Amino acid sequence: MRELLGIVGFFALVQGVAGLVHEFTDWDWGLVQRYDFLDGYEVYVSVALIVLALALFAAADSRKHD
Repeated sequence: MRELLGIVGFFALVQGVAGLVHEFTDWDWGLVQRYDFLDGYEVYVSVALIVLALALFAAADSRKHD
């Protein structure tokens, strides 16, 4: 379970950073800008993904070692 939380957290962190990089540099990568219903909220969603990633890393760290 720890590994799954870490992998999902890493994916959320990468996508959050990619969304912020896309907004501020116009590089075309990441998934956040590809969804039309998020139009205008890309920065908020990217920050939320980074916060989610930190929470997932904390949850993975709090799990007991097997």
